[in-house]
Amino acid sequence: MPELTPSANTSVNQLSQYIERIERLEEEKRALMADIRDIYSEARATGFEPKIMRQIIKMRGLDKEVLAEQDILLSTYRAAVGLIEIPNTN
Repeated sequence: MPELTPSANTSVNQLSQYIERIERLEEEKRALMADIRDIYSEARATGFEPKIMRQIIKMRGLDKEVLAEQDILLSTYRAAVGLIEIPNTN
C-alpha cells in the first residue's frame, strides 16, 4: 500500500469525517421517518386519512398564490373531464 503524504492523510481524514456525519444524519432520518409513520398510523386509528393529510402538509408548504393557481387549474381540469360541474353564472 502506498505511503500517504500529510495532505493526502488529511484528505482521507476529512473524507472519513464527512462520511461519518452523513451516516449519522441518515440514521437520524430513518428514526424521524419511523416517528412520522407512527403518527400517520395513530391518525388513521382515530379516523383520519393519512393520504389526505400528506396532501394537506404538501399544500401548506406552498406559496398562497401558487396554491390558489393550482386550485383553479385543478377545478378547470376536473370540469373538463366531467368530474365536477362548474356552476353557470348567468
